[in-house]
Amino acid sequence: MLDSKLRRLAMTGLSALALLTAMPLQAQAQTVKVGIVGPFSGPFAHYGTLFKAGAEAYIASQGGKLAGKEVELIYRDTGGPNPTQTKTLVQELIVKDKVDYLGGFVFTPNALAVAPLIQQSQTPTVIFNAATSSITDKSEFFLRTSYTLWQVTVPLAQWAAKNKLAKVVTAVADYGPGIDGETAFKSEFAKQGGTVVESIRMPLNTTDFSPFMQRIKASGAQAVYTFLPGGPPNLGFVKAYNENGLAKAGVQFLGTAETDEFDLQKFGDAALGLTTSFHYAASHDSPANKKFIAALAARNPQAVANYASVGAWDGMFVIHQMIAATGGQRDGLKALAAARALQWESPRGPVRIDAKTRHIVQNVYLRKVEKVNGQLLNKEIANFGPQTDYGLDK
Repeated sequence: MLDSKLRRLAMTGLSALALLTAMPLQAQAQTVKVGIVGPFSGPFAHYGTLFKAGAEAYIASQGGKLAGKEVELIYRDTGGPNPTQTKTLVQELIVKDKVDYLGGFVFTPNALAVAPLIQQSQTPTVIFNAATSSITDKSEFFLRTSYTLWQVTVPLAQWAAKNKLAKVVTAVADYGPGIDGETAFKSEFAKQGGTVVESIRMPLNTTDFSPFMQRIKASGAQAVYTFLPGGPPNLGFVKAYNENGLAKAGVQFLGTAETDEFDLQKFGDAALGLTTSFHYAASHDSPANKKFIAALAARNPQAVANYASVGAWDGMFVIHQMIAATGGQRDGLKALAAARALQWESPRGPVRIDAKTRHIVQNVYLRKVEKVNGQLLNKEIANFGPQTDYGLDK
């Protein structure tokens, strides 16, 4: 009888010990959920593909876990600029899927639409692409690892003035980032003594750019500064720029992301000599960039190293550090505090998160399209040095 009781007590003790032992193991095995929001269908679906490639390559480069935690990436398709749909998707990710972090966002209107949701839920959200300065003002839980139009345009306007381009036309897509780019170029160019002789805003759905080219050509400008969302609009604009004789007339092309590596080979020789000011080129010569490109190729041989995939790669680096700082537990404020102090060597060069704006500070490079071994590339011909987001000071 006594032996039986002792055996029951021993078994009870062993069960309790097993339970206590299992608890930390369960905590250690906790999966961190990251929702990645972007277009995975429609005309801008390549952005979703690039986000996926960069994010998954980063996790694979860390051995499949971040800070010892399993990470589940949950993808949601916005289809394009669709604030209402994006808000619904993010609400589902937060409430139903219970994500710990969010990342992605191509279009500014989509990012702005979710600001109240992430503020209320205290969900750290890393912008991989959307480039309007005001985004990080809308919620303290926004961080950005991409760029802003002010950041890459101000040094370009300074360079244009120093290189005796006195008269310029701005021609931009008529939405947040385009207007940011136009405002940045005009204000800085005027400070440098230059004149913007005409400002053209083109509807997002424009497919025929010839009428705009005729206006640029007739203006007497020495150069055109442009901003367009990646994809078909870039191809159409550059094609019209050449077909309408602007290149032959000596009207210099000044852009930012228009010669993106994802589309670059599609331009053919029409892209040769196009000048852009940007924070990343696949040709950037550094060990960190070689590691990034190798990691992309190892995960997917068709993956493209460009500004969207590097934005996702660095975005996952930031999320990695937040997971480490919180031990994988959900703590938005603690995660943000860790992110604000970050500085690291990115594939694009040395970067840091500005503690006040939560936006990335990074080198901006002057690039020119050249052909090397039969392939077009953006060659860095000057380094403007570290640039902040000048738009947040306005």
